Amino acid sequence: MAKKKEEAFDASKEFVLAIEALAKEKEIDKEILFEAIESSLVMACKREFASGEKNNIENVRVDMNRETGEIHVYMEKEVVAEVLDDSQEISEAEAEAKFPGSKLGEKVLVEVTPKNFGRIATQQAKQVVVQKIREEEKRILQNQYETTEHNIITGTVQRYNNGTYTINIGKIDAILTPQEQVEGEEFRINERVKVYVKGVRETPKGILRVMISRRDEGFVKHLFKNEVAEIQDGTVEIKSVSREPGVRSKIAVTSYNPDVDAVGACVGVNGERVNAVVEELHGEKIDIVEWSEDPTIFIENALSPSKVIRVEVEEVDKERKAEVIVPDYQLSLAIGKEGLNAKLAAKLTKYKIDIKSESQAY
Repeated sequence: MAKKKEEAFDASKEFVLAIEALAKEKEIDKEILFEAIESSLVMACKREFASGEKNNIENVRVDMNRETGEIHVYMEKEVVAEVLDDSQEISEAEAEAKFPGSKLGEKVLVEVTPKNFGRIATQQAKQVVVQKIREEEKRILQNQYETTEHNIITGTVQRYNNGTYTINIGKIDAILTPQEQVEGEEFRINERVKVYVKGVRETPKGILRVMISRRDEGFVKHLFKNEVAEIQDGTVEIKSVSREPGVRSKIAVTSYNPDVDAVGACVGVNGERVNAVVEELHGEKIDIVEWSEDPTIFIENALSPSKVIRVEVEEVDKERKAEVIVPDYQLSLAIGKEGLNAKLAAKLTKYKIDIKSESQAY
Protein backbone atom coordinates (compact mmCIF):
# COMPACT_ATOMS: atom_id res chain seq x y z
CA MET A 1 0.00 0.00 0.00
CA ALA A 2 2.80 2.36 0.93
CA LYS A 3 4.52 1.58 -2.37
CA LYS A 4 1.32 2.41 -4.33
CA LYS A 5 0.97 5.72 -2.50
CA GLU A 6 4.61 6.52 -3.23
CA GLU A 7 4.10 5.70 -6.92
CA ALA A 8 0.96 7.86 -7.02
CA PHE A 9 2.85 10.70 -5.36
CA ASP A 10 5.69 10.42 -7.87
CA ALA A 11 3.22 10.42 -10.78
CA SER A 12 1.45 13.50 -9.40
CA LYS A 13 4.74 15.28 -8.88
CA GLU A 14 5.83 14.43 -12.43
CA PHE A 15 2.53 15.78 -13.73
CA VAL A 16 3.08 19.10 -11.92
CA LEU A 17 6.60 19.35 -13.32
CA ALA A 18 5.23 18.62 -16.79
CA ILE A 19 2.64 21.39 -16.43
CA GLU A 20 5.30 23.84 -15.27
CA ALA A 21 7.60 22.94 -18.18
CA LEU A 22 4.78 23.22 -20.70
CA ALA A 23 3.64 26.57 -19.28
CA LYS A 24 7.19 27.90 -19.54
CA GLU A 25 7.62 26.63 -23.09
CA LYS A 26 4.32 28.16 -24.22
CA GLU A 27 4.90 31.35 -22.19
CA ILE A 28 1.65 30.84 -20.27
CA ASP A 29 1.11 31.51 -16.57
CA LYS A 30 1.08 28.05 -14.95
CA GLU A 31 -1.56 29.22 -12.46
CA ILE A 32 -4.00 29.56 -15.36
CA LEU A 33 -3.51 25.86 -16.10
CA PHE A 34 -3.88 24.80 -12.46
CA GLU A 35 -7.08 26.83 -12.08
CA ALA A 36 -8.47 25.36 -15.31
CA ILE A 37 -7.78 21.85 -14.03
CA GLU A 38 -9.49 22.59 -10.72
CA SER A 39 -12.52 24.10 -12.47
CA SER A 40 -12.92 21.08 -14.74
CA LEU A 41 -12.61 18.69 -11.79
CA VAL A 42 -15.27 20.62 -9.91
CA MET A 43 -17.64 20.02 -12.81
CA ALA A 44 -16.70 16.32 -12.90
CA CYS A 45 -17.32 15.99 -9.16
CA LYS A 46 -20.69 17.70 -9.40
CA ARG A 47 -21.74 15.11 -11.97
CA GLU A 48 -20.34 12.34 -9.74
CA PHE A 49 -22.21 13.43 -6.64
CA ALA A 50 -25.46 14.45 -8.34
CA SER A 51 -28.18 11.79 -8.30
CA GLY A 52 -31.97 11.71 -8.07
CA GLU A 53 -33.18 14.92 -6.49
CA LYS A 54 -29.60 15.90 -5.66
CA ASN A 55 -28.80 17.06 -9.15
CA ASN A 56 -27.73 20.60 -8.32
CA ILE A 57 -24.56 20.25 -6.28
CA GLU A 58 -22.94 23.68 -5.97
CA ASN A 59 -20.82 23.35 -2.83
CA VAL A 60 -17.95 21.31 -4.29
CA ARG A 61 -14.39 22.55 -4.12
CA VAL A 62 -11.25 20.97 -5.61
CA ASP A 63 -7.74 21.85 -4.47
CA MET A 64 -4.64 20.80 -6.40
CA ASN A 65 -1.37 21.13 -4.53
CA ARG A 66 0.95 23.22 -6.74
CA GLU A 67 4.03 21.41 -5.39
CA THR A 68 3.04 17.75 -5.08
CA GLY A 69 0.15 17.53 -7.53
CA GLU A 70 -2.07 15.89 -4.93
CA ILE A 71 -5.76 16.54 -5.50
CA HIS A 72 -8.39 16.77 -2.77
CA VAL A 73 -12.14 17.23 -3.13
CA TYR A 74 -14.19 19.01 -0.48
CA MET A 75 -17.83 19.83 0.15
CA GLU A 76 -18.74 22.90 2.11
CA LYS A 77 -21.36 21.80 4.64
CA GLU A 78 -23.30 23.56 7.36
CA VAL A 79 -23.19 22.21 10.92
CA VAL A 80 -26.77 21.34 11.93
CA ALA A 81 -28.55 19.56 14.78
CA GLU A 82 -30.42 17.25 12.39
CA VAL A 83 -29.15 16.36 8.91
CA LEU A 84 -31.81 16.58 6.19
CA ASP A 85 -29.46 16.79 3.20
CA ASP A 86 -26.10 15.09 3.65
CA SER A 87 -24.73 16.83 0.53
CA GLN A 88 -25.20 20.19 2.23
CA GLU A 89 -25.17 19.48 5.95
CA ILE A 90 -23.14 17.71 8.64
CA SER A 91 -24.32 16.73 12.08
CA GLU A 92 -23.05 18.56 15.11
CA ALA A 93 -21.54 15.36 16.51
CA GLU A 94 -19.66 14.47 13.32
CA ALA A 95 -18.48 18.06 12.94
CA GLU A 96 -17.16 18.08 16.50
CA ALA A 97 -15.27 14.86 15.82
CA LYS A 98 -13.71 16.08 12.57
CA PHE A 99 -13.48 19.80 13.35
CA PRO A 100 -13.14 20.32 17.10
CA GLY A 101 -14.62 23.59 18.24
CA SER A 102 -17.06 23.91 15.32
CA LYS A 103 -20.47 25.38 16.17
CA LEU A 104 -24.02 25.14 14.87
CA GLY A 105 -24.58 27.23 11.75
CA GLU A 106 -20.90 27.31 10.80
CA LYS A 107 -19.62 26.09 7.42
CA VAL A 108 -16.88 23.45 7.32
CA LEU A 109 -14.97 21.85 4.43
CA VAL A 110 -15.50 18.08 4.48
CA GLU A 111 -13.13 16.01 2.34
CA VAL A 112 -15.05 13.74 -0.03
CA THR A 113 -12.29 12.72 -2.43
CA PRO A 114 -13.56 9.64 -4.32
CA LYS A 115 -11.46 6.46 -4.42
CA ASN A 116 -9.04 6.25 -7.37
CA PHE A 117 -9.78 9.91 -8.01
CA GLY A 118 -6.10 10.70 -8.65
CA ARG A 119 -5.95 8.54 -11.78
CA ILE A 120 -9.27 9.85 -13.10
CA ALA A 121 -8.27 13.41 -12.31
CA THR A 122 -4.96 13.05 -14.14
CA GLN A 123 -6.69 11.90 -17.32
CA GLN A 124 -9.19 14.75 -17.08
CA ALA A 125 -6.40 17.23 -16.33
CA LYS A 126 -4.41 16.23 -19.42
CA GLN A 127 -7.37 16.98 -21.69
CA VAL A 128 -7.99 20.29 -19.94
CA VAL A 129 -4.35 21.36 -20.18
CA VAL A 130 -4.24 20.71 -23.93
CA GLN A 131 -7.45 22.68 -24.48
CA LYS A 132 -6.42 25.52 -22.16
CA ILE A 133 -3.04 25.87 -23.82
CA ARG A 134 -4.76 26.22 -27.19
CA GLU A 135 -7.09 28.87 -25.78
CA GLU A 136 -4.26 30.77 -24.08
CA GLU A 137 -2.01 30.65 -27.14
CA LYS A 138 -4.83 32.07 -29.23
CA ARG A 139 -5.60 34.74 -26.62
CA ILE A 140 -1.93 35.76 -26.37
CA LEU A 141 -1.64 35.90 -30.16
CA GLN A 142 -4.81 37.95 -30.43
CA ASN A 143 -3.62 40.41 -27.78
CA GLN A 144 -0.23 40.64 -29.48
CA TYR A 145 -1.61 41.37 -32.93
CA GLU A 146 -4.39 43.66 -31.71
CA THR A 147 -1.62 46.06 -30.67
CA THR A 148 -0.56 46.20 -34.33
CA GLU A 149 -4.07 47.07 -35.55
CA HIS A 150 -4.05 50.27 -37.65
CA ASN A 151 -0.27 50.21 -37.74
CA ILE A 152 2.44 49.05 -40.13
CA ILE A 153 4.33 45.80 -39.61
CA THR A 154 6.98 44.07 -41.69
CA GLY A 155 6.56 40.49 -42.86
CA THR A 156 8.25 37.96 -45.11
CA VAL A 157 6.67 36.68 -48.32
CA GLN A 158 6.16 32.92 -48.01
CA ARG A 159 4.06 31.98 -51.02
CA TYR A 160 2.26 33.34 -54.06
CA ASN A 161 -0.80 31.54 -55.36
CA ASN A 162 -3.60 32.70 -57.67
CA GLY A 163 -2.77 36.36 -57.17
CA THR A 164 -2.58 36.11 -53.38
CA TYR A 165 0.54 36.54 -51.25
CA THR A 166 0.99 34.65 -47.99
CA ILE A 167 3.09 36.82 -45.69
CA ASN A 168 4.54 35.63 -42.40
CA ILE A 169 4.23 38.36 -39.75
CA GLY A 170 5.68 36.52 -36.78
CA LYS A 171 3.80 33.60 -35.28
CA ILE A 172 1.09 33.52 -37.92
CA ASP A 173 0.68 33.99 -41.66
CA ALA A 174 -1.45 36.78 -43.10
CA ILE A 175 -3.02 36.90 -46.54
CA LEU A 176 -2.47 39.85 -48.88
CA THR A 177 -5.39 39.43 -51.26
CA PRO A 178 -5.50 40.96 -54.76
CA GLN A 179 -8.10 43.44 -53.46
CA GLU A 180 -5.56 44.78 -50.94
CA GLN A 181 -2.61 44.93 -53.32
CA VAL A 182 -1.50 47.87 -55.42
CA GLU A 183 -1.71 47.16 -59.12
CA GLY A 184 1.72 46.57 -60.60
CA GLU A 185 3.47 45.70 -57.32
CA GLU A 186 5.21 42.34 -57.30
CA PHE A 187 7.21 40.68 -54.52
CA ARG A 188 9.70 37.84 -54.45
CA ILE A 189 9.58 34.84 -52.12
CA ASN A 190 11.45 35.64 -48.87
CA GLU A 191 11.28 39.38 -49.62
CA ARG A 192 10.61 41.62 -46.61
CA VAL A 193 7.42 43.62 -47.14
CA LYS A 194 5.70 46.37 -45.16
CA VAL A 195 1.94 46.01 -44.77
CA TYR A 196 -0.82 47.90 -42.98
CA VAL A 197 -2.89 45.97 -40.41
CA LYS A 198 -6.55 46.77 -41.08
CA GLY A 199 -7.87 44.56 -38.32
CA VAL A 200 -7.60 41.37 -36.28
CA ARG A 201 -10.57 39.00 -36.31
CA GLU A 202 -11.47 35.50 -35.20
CA THR A 203 -13.28 33.34 -37.74
CA PRO A 204 -16.38 31.31 -36.81
CA LYS A 205 -14.03 28.30 -36.65
CA GLY A 206 -11.88 30.05 -34.05
CA ILE A 207 -8.96 30.81 -36.38
CA LEU A 208 -7.18 34.13 -35.87
CA ARG A 209 -6.97 36.27 -39.00
CA VAL A 210 -4.85 39.41 -39.40
CA MET A 211 -6.20 41.48 -42.28
CA ILE A 212 -3.43 43.35 -44.09
CA SER A 213 -3.29 45.84 -46.95
CA ARG A 214 -1.02 47.99 -49.07
CA ARG A 215 -3.93 49.83 -50.72
CA ASP A 216 -5.49 51.30 -47.61
CA GLU A 217 -5.15 55.04 -46.98
CA GLY A 218 -3.94 54.17 -43.50
CA PHE A 219 -0.81 52.71 -45.10
CA VAL A 220 0.20 56.15 -46.40
CA LYS A 221 -0.73 57.83 -43.13
CA HIS A 222 1.38 55.51 -41.01
CA LEU A 223 4.32 55.55 -43.40
CA PHE A 224 4.49 59.29 -42.75
CA LYS A 225 4.01 58.73 -39.03
CA ASN A 226 7.02 56.41 -38.99
CA GLU A 227 9.15 58.93 -40.90
CA VAL A 228 8.10 62.22 -39.25
CA ALA A 229 9.07 62.77 -35.62
CA GLU A 230 6.71 65.74 -35.35
CA ILE A 231 3.76 63.46 -36.13
CA GLN A 232 4.92 60.94 -33.55
CA ASP A 233 5.12 63.54 -30.79
CA GLY A 234 1.80 65.18 -31.72
CA THR A 235 3.18 68.49 -32.97
CA VAL A 236 1.92 67.74 -36.49
CA GLU A 237 -1.28 65.88 -37.28
CA ILE A 238 -2.47 64.29 -40.50
CA LYS A 239 -6.08 65.44 -40.72
CA SER A 240 -7.13 63.49 -43.80
CA VAL A 241 -5.80 61.29 -46.59
CA SER A 242 -7.13 60.50 -50.06
CA ARG A 243 -5.49 58.00 -52.34
CA GLU A 244 -5.52 56.40 -55.75
CA PRO A 245 -3.22 53.46 -54.91
CA GLY A 246 -0.11 53.27 -57.01
CA VAL A 247 -0.83 56.57 -58.74
CA ARG A 248 -1.24 59.49 -56.36
CA SER A 249 -2.10 60.45 -52.79
CA LYS A 250 -2.98 63.70 -51.06
CA ILE A 251 -2.51 64.28 -47.35
CA ALA A 252 -3.73 67.30 -45.35
CA VAL A 253 -1.61 68.24 -42.35
CA THR A 254 -1.67 70.86 -39.62
CA SER A 255 0.75 72.00 -36.93
CA TYR A 256 -0.08 72.75 -33.30
CA ASN A 257 3.16 74.70 -32.90
CA PRO A 258 3.32 78.06 -34.75
CA ASP A 259 7.08 77.60 -35.11
CA VAL A 260 6.70 74.28 -36.94
CA ASP A 261 5.71 74.15 -40.61
CA ALA A 262 3.51 71.05 -41.00
CA VAL A 263 4.13 70.62 -44.72
CA GLY A 264 7.87 71.22 -44.34
CA ALA A 265 8.09 68.69 -41.52
CA CYS A 266 6.51 66.02 -43.73
CA VAL A 267 8.71 66.88 -46.71
CA GLY A 268 11.91 66.85 -44.65
CA VAL A 269 15.33 68.26 -45.41
CA ASN A 270 15.95 67.95 -49.15
CA GLY A 271 12.72 65.96 -49.36
CA GLU A 272 14.22 62.97 -47.51
CA ARG A 273 11.07 62.14 -45.54
CA VAL A 274 8.56 62.28 -48.36
CA ASN A 275 11.03 60.53 -50.65
CA ALA A 276 11.29 57.63 -48.21
CA VAL A 277 7.51 57.24 -48.34
CA VAL A 278 7.43 57.53 -52.14
CA GLU A 279 10.13 54.86 -52.41
CA GLU A 280 8.12 52.47 -50.24
CA LEU A 281 5.09 53.16 -52.44
CA HIS A 282 7.16 52.40 -55.54
CA GLY A 283 6.96 55.89 -57.02
CA GLU A 284 3.39 56.87 -56.10
CA LYS A 285 3.13 60.68 -56.25
CA ILE A 286 2.22 62.50 -53.04
CA ASP A 287 0.77 65.99 -52.53
CA ILE A 288 1.16 67.36 -49.02
CA VAL A 289 -1.16 70.30 -48.33
CA GLU A 290 -1.98 72.55 -45.40
CA TRP A 291 -5.26 71.76 -43.66
CA SER A 292 -7.51 74.67 -42.67
CA GLU A 293 -10.73 75.06 -40.68
CA ASP A 294 -11.86 77.46 -43.41
CA PRO A 295 -13.22 75.20 -46.17
CA THR A 296 -12.48 77.74 -48.91
CA ILE A 297 -8.80 77.79 -47.97
CA PHE A 298 -8.69 74.03 -47.47
CA ILE A 299 -10.25 73.34 -50.87
CA GLU A 300 -7.87 75.76 -52.54
CA ASN A 301 -4.93 74.00 -50.90
CA ALA A 302 -6.33 70.56 -51.77
CA LEU A 303 -6.37 71.38 -55.48
CA SER A 304 -2.59 71.93 -55.43
CA PRO A 305 -0.56 72.19 -57.58
CA SER A 306 -3.12 74.21 -59.57
CA LYS A 307 -3.81 77.89 -58.88
CA VAL A 308 -7.30 78.95 -57.72
CA ILE A 309 -9.04 82.30 -58.27
CA ARG A 310 -12.11 81.80 -56.11
CA VAL A 311 -13.91 79.16 -54.02
CA GLU A 312 -17.57 79.37 -53.07
CA VAL A 313 -19.03 76.75 -50.72
CA GLU A 314 -22.56 75.85 -49.76
CA GLU A 315 -24.37 73.09 -47.88
CA VAL A 316 -27.68 71.90 -49.31
CA ASP A 317 -29.61 69.05 -47.63
CA LYS A 318 -26.45 68.02 -45.79
CA GLU A 319 -24.55 67.82 -49.08
CA ARG A 320 -21.48 70.01 -49.09
CA LYS A 321 -20.68 71.59 -52.43
CA ALA A 322 -17.98 73.91 -53.69
CA GLU A 323 -17.67 75.87 -56.92
CA VAL A 324 -14.07 76.57 -57.83
CA ILE A 325 -12.87 79.08 -60.42
CA VAL A 326 -9.39 78.61 -61.85
CA PRO A 327 -7.43 80.44 -64.60
CA ASP A 328 -8.13 79.09 -68.07
CA TYR A 329 -4.60 77.76 -68.47
CA GLN A 330 -4.90 75.93 -65.10
CA LEU A 331 -8.17 74.08 -65.81
CA SER A 332 -6.64 70.81 -67.01
CA LEU A 333 -4.14 70.87 -64.14
CA ALA A 334 -6.88 71.47 -61.55
CA ILE A 335 -9.00 68.63 -62.90
CA GLY A 336 -6.03 66.36 -63.47
CA LYS A 337 -5.59 63.38 -65.76
CA GLU A 338 -8.89 61.49 -65.94
CA GLY A 339 -10.18 63.91 -63.27
CA LEU A 340 -7.87 62.47 -60.60
CA ASN A 341 -6.73 65.74 -58.98
CA ALA A 342 -10.30 66.94 -58.53
CA LYS A 343 -11.41 63.51 -57.31
CA LEU A 344 -8.68 63.31 -54.67
CA ALA A 345 -9.30 66.90 -53.55
CA ALA A 346 -13.01 66.17 -53.13
CA LYS A 347 -12.29 63.07 -51.10
CA LEU A 348 -9.72 64.91 -48.99
CA THR A 349 -12.03 67.82 -48.15
CA LYS A 350 -15.33 65.89 -48.22
CA TYR A 351 -16.82 68.49 -50.57
CA LYS A 352 -18.34 67.87 -53.98
CA ILE A 353 -16.16 70.10 -56.13
CA ASP A 354 -17.26 71.68 -59.43
CA ILE A 355 -14.30 73.25 -61.24
CA LYS A 356 -14.76 75.94 -63.90
CA SER A 357 -12.32 78.00 -65.90
CA GLU A 358 -12.39 81.78 -65.59
CA SER A 359 -13.90 82.19 -69.07
CA GLN A 360 -16.62 79.65 -68.30
CA ALA A 361 -17.59 81.42 -65.10
CA TYR A 362 -17.73 84.99 -66.41
